[in-house]
Amino acid sequence: MSPWQRWTVLGIVSSALLLIALDNTILYTALPTLTRELGASSSQQLWMINAYPLLMTGLLLGSGSLGDRFGHKRVFQVGLLIFGAASLTAAFAPTSEVLILARALLGVGAATMMPATLALIRLSFSAERERNVAMGIWAATATVGMALGPIVSGVLLEHYWWGSVFLINVPIVVLASALMLVVGPPNITNPARRWDAISSAQALVGMAAAVLAIKTWAEVDANRIMAAAATVVAVVTLTIFARRQQRLVTYTEPLVDFSIFRNRGFSGGVVAAGVSVFAIVGLQLIITQRYQLVEGFSPLQSGLVVSALAVASLPFALFAGAMLHRVGLLVLIGGGIIAAAIGSVVTVIAATQDSLVLLVVGMVVVGAGLGASMSAAPAAIMGNVPPRRAGMAASLEEVSYEFGGLVGVATMGSLLTLVYSRAVQLPEGAQQWAGQAPAAALTSGDPQVVAAAAESFDAAFLAVLTAVAAVMVIGGVVSTVLLRRYTPGTQSQLYPNNH
Repeated sequence: MSPWQRWTVLGIVSSALLLIALDNTILYTALPTLTRELGASSSQQLWMINAYPLLMTGLLLGSGSLGDRFGHKRVFQVGLLIFGAASLTAAFAPTSEVLILARALLGVGAATMMPATLALIRLSFSAERERNVAMGIWAATATVGMALGPIVSGVLLEHYWWGSVFLINVPIVVLASALMLVVGPPNITNPARRWDAISSAQALVGMAAAVLAIKTWAEVDANRIMAAAATVVAVVTLTIFARRQQRLVTYTEPLVDFSIFRNRGFSGGVVAAGVSVFAIVGLQLIITQRYQLVEGFSPLQSGLVVSALAVASLPFALFAGAMLHRVGLLVLIGGGIIAAAIGSVVTVIAATQDSLVLLVVGMVVVGAGLGASMSAAPAAIMGNVPPRRAGMAASLEEVSYEFGGLVGVATMGSLLTLVYSRAVQLPEGAQQWAGQAPAAALTSGDPQVVAAAAESFDAAFLAVLTAVAAVMVIGGVVSTVLLRRYTPGTQSQLYPNNH
């Protein structure tokens, strides 16, 4: 492929990835409007947000093998069409039920596309240095997309109706589909690569049940029957799935070959991907809520506060991609996460001093560190597996991103509510309706209720920031230990000619 074709393909897959990342966080600021316009119940609100990542996480493992069999270009285009159709349905959804169904279909389209985006970069860029830069841009796009979600939503809601947060996907989908047909690489199929429908179904059920179990157990008033049932289904199904993969590896290509986790470079990349997204969604979730509910910021203003993550991550992601061959995985991934951990500690200090300036400084440091680590993570994952397992590796990487984000939202959101509900001291009669609902208390208009809720919310804010910092410290230590041999000047990939 010529240089302009290669970089155009990168632009196409990065545009698609940007949409996928945006839809992960774009409803954070749109949810109150959706609730009001569609009359959604609390359960429906939960599924409006969760249907998308839940279906995406469950389907990702199977979609990588689909690309290996039918060709990553074709699978990418099919995923784009599903994503575009789901976006149109969501934009004009007349009821909450239709919107939830459309969000689930968006997850199907996203899961179909995501492994293909990395595989198409690998097919288009044969030179290792160019490929590292391309993967750095890919990772930066994912980080920036998640960070921009609340900002884009805030801008659109200030000028248009709520359906615009979904409708913006459609023209990008149409343009990307047309360009991929013209400049994309040949669609290379592998008919010998069997798509294992049974394993794919097991992965979908097991991952979806695991996510549902985490979310349900993390709730303050958990539905213990549902949580226990989801846990049992997840454990049983994933155990059966793992045993099936171990049997298949002896005579055919399994959906997941667990032996690849023995490679420290691969495992280090997976840890970096999951921990990085956990930090991003945890910080976004708590900071946007705190500055809207306690400080009275608009959705756009609160989105601009967290945009410090995106602003800092982009240049460091590009730098990391360009310098990976010289610097190595240890410095960029281990050092990046440790830098992000330091930035997280700064945000904790900022919360104790109620300093917005210091909070932004901390997020800049977090963004810089995560930009470097997330830029190098795809190279660590894709470069440390054999070429024939590229689809599998890409799927596992995407699962680590999505699972890290889901766990971040579930645990940090529940920690917020838990600390708030136990700390708040409300006037008589207000405990029942405001004791576990900080948003209701802080927007009630009752000065006593608002003051009590604000004080308790700030305690919860500090607790969540501290938890994010702790996870980042642990992630930094684990990734550094795993990648301790990937020092500057050493080979960063087991398969440097992986193309």
